[in-house]
Order: sequence, then C-alpha cells, then structure tokens
Amino acid sequence: MELEEISSGQRLSGVIPGDLVTVIATQWHGRDAVELTFRPTVGHLDQRIVYRADEPRLEIARAAGRPFDAVASDFKLAAEAQRIRLAGLFDPMLAVATSDVQPLPHQITAVYGELLPRTPLRFLLADDPGAGKTIMAGLYIKELLLRDDVKRCLIVAPGGLVEQWQDELFLKFGLHFEILTNALLDANINVNVFERHPLLIARMDQLSRNDDLKAKLTESEWDLVVVDEAHRMAAHYFFGKLEKTRRFELGELLGGLTRHLLLMTATPHSGIEQDFQLFLTLLDKDRFEGRYRAGVHTADTSGVMRRMVKEKLLTFEGKPLFPERIAETVPYELTALEQALYEQVTDYVRQGFDRADRLDGKRKNTVGFALTVLQRRLASSPEAILRSLERRTQRLQRRRTDMINGTYRDETLTADASLYDEVDEYTAEELEQVEEELVDAATAAQTVAELDAELAELADLTSLARRVRDSGEDRKWSELSTILQDEALRLDPAGRP
Repeated sequence: MELEEISSGQRLSGVIPGDLVTVIATQWHGRDAVELTFRPTVGHLDQRIVYRADEPRLEIARAAGRPFDAVASDFKLAAEAQRIRLAGLFDPMLAVATSDVQPLPHQITAVYGELLPRTPLRFLLADDPGAGKTIMAGLYIKELLLRDDVKRCLIVAPGGLVEQWQDELFLKFGLHFEILTNALLDANINVNVFERHPLLIARMDQLSRNDDLKAKLTESEWDLVVVDEAHRMAAHYFFGKLEKTRRFELGELLGGLTRHLLLMTATPHSGIEQDFQLFLTLLDKDRFEGRYRAGVHTADTSGVMRRMVKEKLLTFEGKPLFPERIAETVPYELTALEQALYEQVTDYVRQGFDRADRLDGKRKNTVGFALTVLQRRLASSPEAILRSLERRTQRLQRRRTDMINGTYRDETLTADASLYDEVDEYTAEELEQVEEELVDAATAAQTVAELDAELAELADLTSLARRVRDSGEDRKWSELSTILQDEALRLDPAGRP
C-alpha cells in the first residue's frame, strides 16, 4: 500500500515484524516519509518512521489475529499433546489413569506416598512376594516420564525376568523398553549402546561379569535406575575381611550414575545384620558405612526402606488381600546318638576353621566354605552327613597316597559364601555338585601327618554317623511327620485338607 493511504484507526501489518499495529496518528516528513504513532497488539504506544521503500510490505490487516487455515486434525493433535504434557500439573495420579492397571491401596501409597515425594530417590522397596512390586515400579516410572522428570531409565533384573519386565511395562503401561541383547550390542558396535537407548532393560550378571560393558556403562548417565531382586547385590565379611561380589560392585557403580535409585526385593535381610548394613550402603554410603557391631550400630532404615508383610495388605474394602499365615517354631530334642554326632561334627568344623585361619586368602575361604556346607549337611539328615563324610574320607585318602608317591597336584576348586549370591546361575544339580566337590576335597591339611590326623577324626565321625543312620531314628523327620498327620492333613467339614 502507498504511504498516502495510511490513516488513523487502521490495523497494519509490516510495521514491526510478526505483529499487527493499530495506527493512532500520522505525521509527514517531506513527501517520502511518514511518522506513525501506533499501538502494537501487546505493549504501549510506539512510534516509527516508514519510507517509500517500505510500501511493498505494508498492508491492511484483514483479520483481528493470525489466520486459522491450518489442517484441523493437526491442530487437535498438537493441542492434545500439550494437554497431556501438562496433565501432571493437574492430575496427581496421572499414571494410574493412563495405564491398564487397577492398583491396590498399598501400591498407591508406595508410589505416591513413599517414592514420588523423595527427590532424588534412594529407596529400598521390600514388600512381601505377591505385593506387586513390578506394578509399583511401572507406575513410578510412568509418572516420572509423564512429569518430564525422567528421560533415561535403566532396569537391571535377573536374566530370567527381563522378558517379563518388558512385557509388563508395554502391556500395562504402554512403555517400550529395549532388552540389552547380543544382537542389540552388535547393532551398536560403533556407539555406546547405553547412550543410544534411553529406555533399557539389562541382565544383572550380563553387566556385572562383562568388563567392557561396565566400561561403557560408566560413560553413561541415567535419570532412574531400578534393580529387581536387589538382595543379590550382596557383600559379606569373611574371616574379618570385606568380600564384595561382582553384583555388589555393579550396585555401587549404578548408584553413582543415576539421580534416582530404586532397589526392590522381597528378602532384604539374610539374617546377618552386618551383611544387611553393607547392602544398605548401596543407598546411603555415609549413613551405613563401617562394619556393624551390635550395641554400637543400629540399622535404622527410616526414610530409605518400606516393607509390608502379606498380613498388612488390604483391598479397598479393608479385607485381607491374602489368607492369614500362621508361623510357629516347633522345638524337638535329638536322640542321644544324634546329639553326640551333632557335637562332634561341630567340634570338627570349629577346629577346621581354626586351622584354615592360618592359610592364605583364597584357600582359607574355600576351606571355610566347605566346612560350612558340611555343617548344613549335618542339619539335613543322618544319611546326608554320612555320605559327605564317606566321600570326604575317600578323597583325602587318595590325596594322602598321591602326596606319598609325589604325584599330588592341588586342583581343588576355589569358592566362598558368595556362591549363593549367584545361585540363579546354577541348576540345583550343578550347585550340589560344586558343594560336594568342595566338601570332599577342601582341607587345611598340608602334610601327610596333618592328613593322617584329619583322617582319624573322620573315621570316628563316619562310624558315629553310620550308627545314627542304622538306628533308624531321625527325630526331625519324626516330628515333621507327626505335625503333618495331626495338623496340616486334617480335613474341614467340607472334606478339604
């Protein structure tokens, strides 16, 4: 438009970029310039001089705002996306409303009462089996994703559970997580797979045992790491020395790479308080640092752990979620022969520990572990301890013969209590085979004379164990049989056990 056509009251475009102005007044400066006093859409009065050269971009606005001539379905899609993005500001439980789950009261209180209020999160979720900890974790992950608080999430689980995690997260929460497989590693051979995939599920032992993967993992950062069956990340004090399993070291590494860390297990406590305190250092190293000593330390878990037993889990109607469970310890007395065998095997194990304490590290741990297994066989049955003693005697006799002939080579397996932290990696038969190999061969005896002394002890123990077995009395089994017949196998009026 030409400058002469401009008058007060008009709405013009082209005066200032990207906005419309309302002309209040005009004042000419010669024949080729006019000073405009105008009001922009937002703001105060302003002035600007326009020239003949500006005429091509000046025009009268035909509408009061921007035109609505875009594709309507695209606008609706963009508006819906923005609504969902901001929904977390208005719906405090958005993940519940957008997931295919019907959470129970204890699951809602866990996610919205325990986990979400803690930022950053360092927490152990230790509810009983059947409480639905995977559902809780899924709700927590989705809630943080919807709130834009988490963009990168790593789930670490035992090998047999990774597909279950992937299925549940997708089917119930609409979350697509990749599983870290060899195929995925091969497809990302030139890049860091952990950086490439923001939502990832990895096998616990795949990470803990592969140094190359751990090196790549160290280079990544995560907003949230969830560890299932976290009790497997264990450490122990063995003969006064702190022994960290590879899984425990993985837990320490993960804690340093993430802002939120959620550990989940139904069995957080193995019965050894100092091991439990070591486990809690994965959540708060400063708070639980140092070896636990009764009367000096206290494993106060307030603020870092929640545990609900089945008896406390209720429906929304206030009814118990699980039938009542009654646990009762039934004491029983050993027979005189059983008591003598128990005491003599215990003395043999205690003396073996004393002798093992003089050995070097790995051999000491192996002998100590073998003696511990032998004690467990004693608590199993007379037949189990008898067979173990007989096999141990035979192996040590062969060792003695080889030592005399100069053909002995020490090929004893090495292992310690951490073997049980990797129990899921062995079948029951494989685990028993490893135990038997250790029990049969591991000994602190290093000379023929020491072997002769130990073989004499084993001969006495074997003789006594055979007498117990041949007596036909197994007091533990007798008591259990009585309980099953008198209590567990009773029938109710409907004929049900």
